[in-house]
Amino acid sequence: MSDVDQLFSSLKAQGKKALMPFLTAGDPSVEFTAKALRCLERAGSHLFEIGFPYSDPIADGPVIQASYTRALNRGVKLTDIWQLLDETRAMSAPRVGMCSYAIILRQGIAKFVSMAKSHGMSGLIVPDLLVEESGVLRTECQAQDISVIPLVTPTTPRDRAKLIADAATGFIYYVSVTGITGERTEIPPELIENVAWLKEQTSLPICIGFGISQPEHVKLLAPVADGLIVGSAFMRRVARAEDAENEDSVLAELTDFAAGLLAAL
Repeated sequence: MSDVDQLFSSLKAQGKKALMPFLTAGDPSVEFTAKALRCLERAGSHLFEIGFPYSDPIADGPVIQASYTRALNRGVKLTDIWQLLDETRAMSAPRVGMCSYAIILRQGIAKFVSMAKSHGMSGLIVPDLLVEESGVLRTECQAQDISVIPLVTPTTPRDRAKLIADAATGFIYYVSVTGITGERTEIPPELIENVAWLKEQTSLPICIGFGISQPEHVKLLAPVADGLIVGSAFMRRVARAEDAENEDSVLAELTDFAAGLLAAL
């Protein structure tokens, strides 16, 4: 049982839902990302999605793409992300990596998974990996108790959504809207129906992401979701931390924003 499994089992027993902030590793620095993770955990966040900066991101909107570009321009490498995980190992909240399959293949699947485990990573989200081609990665991760978390989108045919759900571990990442990540003012009305159907197909938790940026979104989706993933709304605030003089105020703003989402949750 992975750390992700244990977390959702505990939350379910308490009748609670999870808040999962997304942070790009190394934007504006590894040290800042570590501080932000600790602050957001103290605020009550339950687990974290950590973005591995990549030059050709999949489905990421302009805010997260810009954060990847800033991190890469500063020379962030895979070794820096392992360092970040080591520095935050004392946290109780699981850390899940959002990582392109190209990065994993370049390292070698077995080596990457072994390194992820040794540095305390609890799960992987690999958005450009088809379920039909995920067997080797899933086998390696299963041996290390690392969850492999797939994405299901509004345009995924239902027979394929069932296939993806059957192969998943940890939880299923349900993409709330068609398109790229980013803050939105409205949530599609069919979203709740789609997630309710998916919950009938699997016993795994379902977390909803893409476009969630307001407490009102959280209130709407909390009854049907097991967790909510918020990325661009956090990273838009992190962008102000490029100026080191703003770091403390940005950390305070991140904490306040998380507290508002958790209150709605």
